[in-house]
Amino acid sequence: MTQPLQNHQRRALKQRAHHLKPVVLLGAAGLTEAVLAEIELALDHHELIKVRVNGGDRDVRDAQVATIVEETGAALVQRIGNIAVLYRTNPELKDSPQGSRS
Repeated sequence: MTQPLQNHQRRALKQRAHHLKPVVLLGAAGLTEAVLAEIELALDHHELIKVRVNGGDRDVRDAQVATIVEETGAALVQRIGNIAVLYRTNPELKDSPQGSRS
């Protein structure tokens, strides 16, 4: 499980994520094992990603984002509408501490 983000870390990650496009899209099928696997791969490679959660009402989207966070161990940096920004440190990347990888 990732350590909770401090305010200055969250601010820096929000700035880094601003220009990113969603790399994973949840569609009508919802949150499947394949989608979770794709999110895991994206987090391993990029550390900071955006996920678009389409379909359902707000409660359904909230539950899907909560499940993603729980299953992946990622930190929820920000959620605006259908877009969730997730961060998880990859210790194998040497230049990772909220710095230059994206």
